[in-house]
Amino acid sequence: MTVIKNATLVMRDHLIVDGVLLMENGVITDFGEAGSLPIPDGCRVIDAEGLYTGPGLVDIHNHAGGGHWFYDEPLAAAQFNLEHGTTTILPTLYFNMNRTQLLEQIDRVKAAMATDEGANMAGFYMEAPYMNPKFGADRENNPWKGDIDPVDYMPIIERVGKDARVWVVAPERENIEQFVADAKAANPAVRFAVGHSEASPQQIEQLMPYGLCIGTHHTNATGDRPKYPECRGVCVDETVNYNHDIYAELICDSRGIHVDPYMLRLIRKIKGEDRIILISDSCVFDGPVPPGYEGVTDINFDYAGEIAGSKLTLEVACRNMMKHTGASIVDVFRYASFNPSRAVGFFDRGEIRRGGRADLVICDHNMNIKSVILKGETVK
Repeated sequence: MTVIKNATLVMRDHLIVDGVLLMENGVITDFGEAGSLPIPDGCRVIDAEGLYTGPGLVDIHNHAGGGHWFYDEPLAAAQFNLEHGTTTILPTLYFNMNRTQLLEQIDRVKAAMATDEGANMAGFYMEAPYMNPKFGADRENNPWKGDIDPVDYMPIIERVGKDARVWVVAPERENIEQFVADAKAANPAVRFAVGHSEASPQQIEQLMPYGLCIGTHHTNATGDRPKYPECRGVCVDETVNYNHDIYAELICDSRGIHVDPYMLRLIRKIKGEDRIILISDSCVFDGPVPPGYEGVTDINFDYAGEIAGSKLTLEVACRNMMKHTGASIVDVFRYASFNPSRAVGFFDRGEIRRGGRADLVICDHNMNIKSVILKGETVK
């Protein structure tokens, strides 16, 4: 048995000061205040030294880490993110690859997932193949602009299988419902997200019975459908805001470029504490920095000089969210652990509870990660 003592435990909606947490065989067995929970003899003891101990971070949308694409070097990317506190991660594949490339990438990541070093990889976030060709980074390299055809997509659905946790789709594309139905048939537990899209509320809500419950990088790479030239339309962002059952993914960079700080605060007010998900959307692009973005260090730009994901790790996104919105450390752990876990169907992690997986991080008040525990084992 292992015990963490002298900890401020970060619960889903409160803190336990001077807390103690017990874990055994990769599972949290008990926790509480030091005065009410004696430490058994013979335990391995971790002294948190008064720092925060919260659930391991869960990044459901991440393409890379430490300069390594998941599709190319999955173990290097996974280990980099693990060292930064991400104990569960969904490697994300993108629509700028053709079918043969996507199949090769799936095989490479699956092989890495099966190793001990890839233990924090827990499936795929498929930001492919069927987005709206008008939106997204590197969109000139989109080979999926043609008709949606089962001959093209079924090999991908079959290869990724039940490891697909999320499929991102543009609901306005013709025959997208057939793709969604086929993906759902292959994996009934899969979730869908709306992304890289200019769909109407009706087109998005048509797919909600299949399990569409996520707005991919909310307010980024989405269009507008004005009914009249002088009016703002109602499109993807408004639909995500309106529907409580849809989680809003947020890329929270240091300068508030992906999502303006005022918009972050507005989304928080609209969606509430249980429908916000922080993501990194980490990528590896080295395109030119456009005018006005000099000195920006946590955003990528593609070869056309357009924003192309981030260089964030998830604990830094948490820190930025606290800065931009005044969210507490309890709040950001919810956004970066509990909420993403529940959005994609992980019910064994994402919070400190008895019987839950012992995925934990020890950090200071600014989310600087001091220690990482994966399935009860200290990995940092």
